[in-house]
Amino acid sequence: MNSLELNKAFAAVLTAGITFMVAGLMGKVLVHGEAPHESAIKIGDVAATNPASAPAAAAPAIEPISGLLANANVENGKSIVQKQCAACHTLNEGGKAGVGPNLWNVVGAPHGHMEGFNYSAAIKGKQGPWDYEELNHWLYKPAAYAPGTRMGYAGLTNTQQRADVIAYLRTLSGSPKPLPPAGQAAAPAPAAAPAAAAVAAPAAAPAAAEAPIGTLLANADPAKGEALFKRQCAVCHTANQGGRNGVGPNLYDVVGKPHGHLEGFNYSAALKGKQGPWNYDELSAWLTSPATYAPGTRMGFVGLKNPEDRANVIAYLRSLSPNPQPLP
Repeated sequence: MNSLELNKAFAAVLTAGITFMVAGLMGKVLVHGEAPHESAIKIGDVAATNPASAPAAAAPAIEPISGLLANANVENGKSIVQKQCAACHTLNEGGKAGVGPNLWNVVGAPHGHMEGFNYSAAIKGKQGPWDYEELNHWLYKPAAYAPGTRMGYAGLTNTQQRADVIAYLRTLSGSPKPLPPAGQAAAPAPAAAPAAAAVAAPAAAPAAAEAPIGTLLANADPAKGEALFKRQCAVCHTANQGGRNGVGPNLYDVVGKPHGHLEGFNYSAALKGKQGPWNYDELSAWLTSPATYAPGTRMGFVGLKNPEDRANVIAYLRSLSPNPQPLP
C-alpha cells in the first residue's frame, strides 16, 4: 500500500471521529437530558396508591345519646323492648329473672344489680352504675362492651333507637333518674380532612345478588354453625334430643318439621299461623329477620344478615337429627 492510500485511510478515520463528536455535542444542545432531582415514585405515596398497605382505619366511635334523651320517643322504646328484650327479661317491679335479669329500676343501678341472678364474670367485673352512656355502649354491641358475656343479643346500631330504649328503661322506676343537662348534646362527628374532602369517593359497586340458601348449604360448615348457635341461640334454646324448652322451644330435629312442632310449647300466634314445614328457605327467611318473617313474634333475636352464617347455622340444625333431611 503506497503513502497516498495510507493518507486516504487515515483521513477517513479522522473524519468519522470528528463527525461522531460533533453529533454528540449537537444532541446535548438540542435535547436537555438532565437527571431528575428526586425519584419519580415516592415511597411515602405507596399507601395512597395501594390501599391494602395503608394503616387500618380506627373503629368508629359510638355516638353519645345523652343529648337525644330529652326528645326521645318512649313509646317507640317500649315497642322495641317488648319485641327484642321481653323474651329474656321481665320489666315489672319485683319481676322474676328470666334468661336475663329483671330490668325494673336498672338505670342508675350497679352492674349486676339484681340480687341472686347469676351474672357472667364479664358483667360482674364492670365498675360503676348503669348510667345513660354505659347503657348506650352496652346496647350498641353487648359482646364488644363486655367480652365473654352470655348475652346473645347482637346489638342496636341505630343511635335514635338506643336513645328511645334507654328513655323507656328510665321510666321503669318509682323515681326515674334525672336526664342529663339540656346543654349536654351528642358530640359532633369529626370533620373530614380538607384533602380528603376534595377527592370524590368512587361510586359503590352494586350489591351482588344473594345466592340461594340451598346453593350455600352444600359447602356450609356445621361446626361454625354450632359455634354461632352457642353464642347467639343457646341462651334461649336447647338443642339436645329430649331437651327441655327454655324461653324458646327445643330445636332438636327441627328441620323439616311443621311450624309450632313441639307439643306443649306456647308458640306465639305469629308462628302458629304459619303453614308448611321449616324447610331450608323458611329457616333462612326466619333467621334473616324473625320480626319481618313473623310480625308479632316474641323472638327477640334481631337476625343474621350474612347468608354464609345462616347456611352454617342451618347445616348445624340439620345435623340435629337421627335422619337429617336431604340437601337441596
